[in-house]
This record gives sequence, structure tokens and C-alpha cells, in this order.
Amino acid sequence: MFDTATRFRAVAIAEAFSWLGLLVGMFFKYATDLGDLGVKVFGPIHGVVFVVYLVVTAFTARQQRWDVWTTGWALVSSIPPLATVVFERWVLRTGKLDPIAARRTI
Repeated sequence: MFDTATRFRAVAIAEAFSWLGLLVGMFFKYATDLGDLGVKVFGPIHGVVFVVYLVVTAFTARQQRWDVWTTGWALVSSIPPLATVVFERWVLRTGKLDPIAARRTI
């Protein structure tokens, strides 16, 4: 269906947007009196997408033959908000996320 590089890019972007949704929900919960609906919605979404990102990163690292440092940065980038997009752009720009290599079998 999707190659490894496309899957990684999609999940990295989804992780960043789920983080953003959770941050907006936390703002409304703690800075206003509008309730915690945003946190109740985006909390579980972000949790699932976060775990999916970790799994997809592990598969991508193996498929793309990332070294320990690149893999480590990929995993660490899931912690700060929106850092997965920055990491995704970096691996794409530096050639570490190669769509051609993603078509190879493991």
C-alpha cells in the first residue's frame, strides 16, 4: 500500500498534529473555563499516534538502515511538540529517508 518512507512521513506529521491538538485542548482546559473536552478527545488520539510513531520509526530505521544516532533522534523527536516534522524534513533533506531504499525487502 504505502512504502516505508511515505508511511513514516505520514505518521510523523500525524504525531505533530495530534500533539498540537492536545496542546490546544490543554490550553482550553487550564487557561479558560471552557472545560476539558479537547484533552479528552486529543489525549487518546495523541497516545495512539505516539505509539504508532514509535513502531513505524523502528521499522523505518531497520528498512532505511539508520545508524543508532539517527534512530535515537527519531525517537527523541517524538517528545517535544512538532519535532517529528522537523526530524522528518531533516532525514528527507539529508537522504536518510530514501523512497527507493524503502522498496527493498527486509
